[in-house]
Amino acid sequence: MPEEVLQAPLVLEYPFTGTTGPVVGRFLTGLREGVVLGVRRSDGTVMCPPLEYDPADASPLEEMVELPQSGEVVSWSWGGPRREQQPFDQPVAWALIQLDGADTPMLHAVLVDGPEQMSTGMRVQIKWRDEREGHITDICGFVPESDETGPKTASKTSTTVDLDSVEAVQSVRTPIRLNYSYTPGRALSEYLYAMKDKRIIGDRCGDTGQVFVPPRGVSPVAGKATIETVDLPDVGYVESFNITRVPIATRPDLEPPYCSAWIVLDGASVGFMGLVINCEPESVRLGMRVRAVWKPDEELEVSATNILGWEPTGEADEVIADIERIGRVGPQQKRGSAS
Repeated sequence: MPEEVLQAPLVLEYPFTGTTGPVVGRFLTGLREGVVLGVRRSDGTVMCPPLEYDPADASPLEEMVELPQSGEVVSWSWGGPRREQQPFDQPVAWALIQLDGADTPMLHAVLVDGPEQMSTGMRVQIKWRDEREGHITDICGFVPESDETGPKTASKTSTTVDLDSVEAVQSVRTPIRLNYSYTPGRALSEYLYAMKDKRIIGDRCGDTGQVFVPPRGVSPVAGKATIETVDLPDVGYVESFNITRVPIATRPDLEPPYCSAWIVLDGASVGFMGLVINCEPESVRLGMRVRAVWKPDEELEVSATNILGWEPTGEADEVIADIERIGRVGPQQKRGSAS
């Protein structure tokens, strides 16, 4: 195997939609209307942002308190260059800001040009977005209290809004995105390099004889280093599957309905995920025999994406006599051991 260390940039991204309880829902409704609310805790202190239950004794909280729209920076850190999907067009300071009348701080951005304009204890006030929807981002950020770009009445409460007369916020949608770099270990790197030669390899546990694919380097059953690398055929069977009927924004190339399946190769003791292709999703079944569909030779690379999917072989279905194979070699070993 080449000594080059493999590395791949990966993105984990999905939209999260959650329902709000009565307290958090009213807080978000207030933000949409330009009002900041806290909640009074059992000991009389005011918490902002509010929670449904007191974090000290778990008692339910109900009494909402309208707060001024200015406060003090308790602590801060300079954010550096703007990151993708941040709702700012400039670098910002991230700060814990305790609003006047609140006893706990809230995390938000302070909109200043550089860290030299920040200090612990400085006074700041809310800058609202022009269009608000009932989300924490309705607060565009905080600006120094003397900043003329801030709202003139930021230090006052807004007593003109009747939150009981407007539609309440009952759910919130938040995008989740994580960019990171993944570096595989020696065993998985060897697996990826083998893929470029249209080979699938696994490793064998010295204690149980089980073959794991992709290889782990360490047996997850015995907790010991695997003793042997084995070559596996590119045929196997469907152990379980799922048909997806709704589109996924991050995979526009997958047009529903399509079938994702857990593929167990002949000679392997565990399966891995793959797409079943070249057949109708409704025809996929447990035990169906499948083979790998590879990219053209000139397109092969050091990547598991060399396998485009798995298509039916037309062979008789595998009989899954023992679906719980924990701690022993699975029934697929009957078709021949890995070599």
